Amino acid sequence: MIIKNSRIPKLLSIFIDVYAITLYPFIFVKDDSNDTTNNHERIHLAQQKELWIIGFYILYIYEWLRNIISGMNNFDAYMNISFEREAYSNQKNLTYLQTREIMSWKKYKTTEVT
Repeated sequence: MIIKNSRIPKLLSIFIDVYAITLYPFIFVKDDSNDTTNNHERIHLAQQKELWIIGFYILYIYEWLRNIISGMNNFDAYMNISFEREAYSNQKNLTYLQTREIMSWKKYKTTEVT
């Protein structure tokens, strides 16, 4: 379910500007969304489902913290989270979710932080 014109992205824009966010099973968008944004957020829904939701959030925060501790700024730390790497890499492929393998985000994990 996509909730447009939501205040939630603005409230969560603490470290980086959040335009949309997926909090299973909802997608919250600042204003109106497009197909690319919707697909990006639906990829996060798939990731959250396969990690039983809480596992996704634990790993997401862990990867972000690991990136911050390694010296990355907030934006780079966010962009180097495996879940975001998968979503950004495939957001324009509107059929990606039809062929996506389970746990595909693992292919986007970095073994070392640079």
